[in-house]
Amino acid sequence: METILQLQQVGKTYKSGNQTLAVLEHISFSAEAGTTLSIVGPSGSGKTTLLGLCAGLDHPSSGSIVLHQQRLESLDEDQLAAIRNQYVGFIFQNFQLMPTFTALENIMVPLELRGEKQVKKRSLELLYKVGLADRAHHYPAQLSGGEQQRIAIARAFANQPAILFADEPTGNLDAETSEMIVNLLFNLNKESGTTLVLVTHDIELASKTQRIIRLKGGKIESDIVTSMDKR
Repeated sequence: METILQLQQVGKTYKSGNQTLAVLEHISFSAEAGTTLSIVGPSGSGKTTLLGLCAGLDHPSSGSIVLHQQRLESLDEDQLAAIRNQYVGFIFQNFQLMPTFTALENIMVPLELRGEKQVKKRSLELLYKVGLADRAHHYPAQLSGGEQQRIAIARAFANQPAILFADEPTGNLDAETSEMIVNLLFNLNKESGTTLVLVTHDIELASKTQRIIRLKGGKIESDIVTSMDKR
């Protein structure tokens, strides 16, 4: 299988006055195309920082990150944005929908930015897949948290990403809604053949992925393959 993501000795530090704070140290792992991976660990262990580095949202202080055969640390902001636009999908805990756009328009935006054709048709198909075809013209404020996250999932899959990064995708949802969102996410991911990298504090959710990397104090504490059959 093709390696879609590879990290070698990645570190991230921040300056705080005269102090240097090490958030991540010596992080090395790779992910194969089409696999599912969870990053777990206590608050402050560096999970979200690591996800941002993998997705090219931030630069590492040391080490190397290769995403879809591109060395991220050697790219400028415009080049990183182009990589994200072409290969990457995102799902966030707080949905990050544009409040003045309808559900349909929120899904159409990434497709329009890519200059795709039949943008409305594809966006409506995605709305149907997430069970919200009847909410196409509703604004985010008119939708429940679960519905907003379903719109966010549809948007994430709109540009048919090679890799999808999800940061606590069920963090703001109740248990019943979370289960529905998780099933939807994994089903769409399997259908699309996308690589899924998931940050979560929910061990039950993490156990649904093929591999679990546990962080502690900014370092990898364990890296366990649970099952390559989980898709």
